[in-house]
Amino acid sequence: MLYYLFEYLEQQYQFPGASLFGFLTFRAAVAIILSLLISTIYGKRIIRFLQKKQVGETVRDLGLEGQAEKAGTPTMGGIIIILATLIPVLLLAKLENIYIILLVVTTVWMGVIGFLDDYIKKFKNNKEGLKGRFKVLGQVGLGIIVGATLFFHQDVTMKEKLPIAEQQVLLAENPNISPAKLFKPSEKSTKTTIPFVKGNEFDYADLITWISPDLKPYAWVIFILVAIFIITAVSNGANLTDGIDGLAAGTSAIVVLTLGIFAWVSGNIIFSEYLNIMYIPAVEEITIYIAAFVGALIGFLWYNTYPAQVFMGDTGSLTIGGIIAVIAIAVRKEWLIPLLCGIFLAENLSVVLQVSWFKYTRKKYGEGRRIFKMSPLHHHYQKSGYHESKIVTRFWIIGILLAILSIVTLKIR
Repeated sequence: MLYYLFEYLEQQYQFPGASLFGFLTFRAAVAIILSLLISTIYGKRIIRFLQKKQVGETVRDLGLEGQAEKAGTPTMGGIIIILATLIPVLLLAKLENIYIILLVVTTVWMGVIGFLDDYIKKFKNNKEGLKGRFKVLGQVGLGIIVGATLFFHQDVTMKEKLPIAEQQVLLAENPNISPAKLFKPSEKSTKTTIPFVKGNEFDYADLITWISPDLKPYAWVIFILVAIFIITAVSNGANLTDGIDGLAAGTSAIVVLTLGIFAWVSGNIIFSEYLNIMYIPAVEEITIYIAAFVGALIGFLWYNTYPAQVFMGDTGSLTIGGIIAVIAIAVRKEWLIPLLCGIFLAENLSVVLQVSWFKYTRKKYGEGRRIFKMSPLHHHYQKSGYHESKIVTRFWIIGILLAILSIVTLKIR
C-alpha cells in the first residue's frame, strides 16, 4: 500500500524521497526492519495474550532432559511470524504481482490449517489435533492451486538465452548491447533447474513427451503433481524439525535467505545473463516477501531460543514449510531442496527409517528394534547427552554450509 502511495506522490507531486520506494533493495530493507520490529515489540504482547488464554504446551514424557520445564510454555506463536510477515508485505510489495499473491495465499492457507490443529489440541483437549487426512488434504489443495497458477497464469513466464552463435553475432555487431537483447521473448515453460548437472535445466514435459509429442499440452498434470509433492514434503519436514528451542525458526531463516538470493538473481536480467541461468520476469518481487519473512523469523527467535518463551506450534511450522516450498517452486529451484533443506530431509528420513525398521524387525523377530535412540533426529542427540542449545547451534552451522553449497550451484554444473 505504501508502495502505491509513494508512487502516486512521486508521479503527481515529485514528493522528495518518494522515488526510493521504486527500488527493490530499499523496500526489502524496510520490510526486514519493519518485520523485526513487529515480531519483537508486538511479539511480547501476543505471548502475554497466549499466556492469559492459557494456551500452554502439553509435554509428553519422553524421558528427555529439561522436558518438564517446557510444560505450560505458550504455543501457537506462529501467529507472530505470520503477522510480522504479512503486514510489511501488504505495505511494501506490489500486490498485483502473481508471486506475491501466491505467497500471501500460501501463508493464510497453511496458517489456518496449523491454527486449526493447535486449536483442537489446546481448546478441544484432543492431543491428536486435526486429523492427518485433513492436513494432507489441505497440503494437496494448496499444491493444486500453486501448480495450476504457475502453469496457467499469463504473468508466469520465463526467458531463455539465445543460442550461443546468435549471441556472438549480436555482440560482434554491438559489444555494448543490452543483456535483454540476448534473451528470447517471454514464454510459458515447464522447465526447472537440476543442480550440479551440465546444462542444468530439465523440462517436466519430457517425462511424457517421450511417449508421444502430442502429450506436451498435458505437462501441467506433471507440474501440479510435483508441486503437491514438494509442498507436502517440506511442510511436514519443517513440522518435524520444530522439536527443540530455536531449531525450526533458525534453520528456516537460513533456507529462506538463500532462496532470496536465487529469487533476486533469477529476476534480474543482468545477473541472469552473467550467471547463465533462466530469467524469470517479475519473480524478483518475491525478495520483498522473503525480507519480511526472514525478519519475522529472526524476531521470533528472540523469544524462541533456549529457554523458549513461546513455541510456534503447527501454526508456524506448517506455514514455514509451505512458504519455503512455494518460493522454491516459483524460482524453479525445487530440486535443490534436498540439499538446501538438508536438515528437514534428515529429520524426515530419521522418522521414516525408525518407524519402518521398527515395524520390519517386530514382524521378523517379534520385537521391534530401533536405528536411533529416538526420532526425529534431534531427539536422538538429546538422548545421547547433548544439550539442546549445542544441538541447535550445530544444526544451524550445518544449515549454513548447505546454504553455501546451494549458492555455489549457480556456477558449478
